[in-house]
Amino acid sequence: MSVLDRPATTTAEPAPHISRGIRWAAHAVPLCALPSGLWRIALVVGWPDWYGEHEWLPWERPYVLSLSLIAECLALLTLGLVRPWGERLPDRVPFVGGRPLPVRAVVVPASLGAFLATALAAYGTLNYFFHFVPGLNDKGEVLPTSGPGAWALWICYLPILAWGPLLAVVTRAYHLRRTH
Repeated sequence: MSVLDRPATTTAEPAPHISRGIRWAAHAVPLCALPSGLWRIALVVGWPDWYGEHEWLPWERPYVLSLSLIAECLALLTLGLVRPWGERLPDRVPFVGGRPLPVRAVVVPASLGAFLATALAAYGTLNYFFHFVPGLNDKGEVLPTSGPGAWALWICYLPILAWGPLLAVVTRAYHLRRTH
């Protein structure tokens, strides 16, 4: 079979030898980060009115929006652990395109990300209940603690607890696949 007869491969195809469960876990990570980002965006635009009386400083809204965007972009990087572009840079990348990525250059940051995502989610959850660092709003409340505001907060932030463990599982599978 000549080079012209071979089917073209795209970066949208999953890397070979990846179990369905690992692919599912990698795709679940961005979905775990999405609700908390939507919660923060809702706060910035003033819906719902849980922080309606909060006086936003000029830098706070861009910070909260940036936090949501950066978190989702970092979560989307998990897909690289199950896609070809996570093993070999696409040809369109200037100067380094087409070169294989060193396993350590992927596994170390992903492992650090899994640790930080787990630690920050655990800290945030514990701080919500035990108030290690009180972050009072203008009404003297830490966050909504009852009613629909508290339920919405928990529904939006509960999935983020899975981000770190899911990333750790996908990172481990990536490491095993690339080193064996």
